[in-house]
Amino acid sequence: MSSTPESLDEATTTALEAAAFRQLLAHLRERGDVQNIDLMNLAGFCRNCLANWYREAAEAKGIALSKEESREIIYGMPYAEWQKRNQTEASPEKLAAFAANRPDH
Repeated sequence: MSSTPESLDEATTTALEAAAFRQLLAHLRERGDVQNIDLMNLAGFCRNCLANWYREAAEAKGIALSKEESREIIYGMPYAEWQKRNQTEASPEKLAAFAANRPDH
């Protein structure tokens, strides 16, 4: 049985989107070798962007989350811990690409 996006009810659509989001988070958590600057340079967003979007969505629902709390939800651990475990120094080329392409937010 095949469904089109138009044939899905709102609850099913939300459930599928949530499942895809959880899978994205799991994938990013497994791939600590992929640096945020690489994500930003290639895709225009990173884990911190996801944390900001999550916090903004929570605030729209009247739920207060700090920057640190939203990052811990996305990273699966405190941000400082993730940085210690995974973050490497960005090359001058990566920093230049980031400066040239950084989205305004």
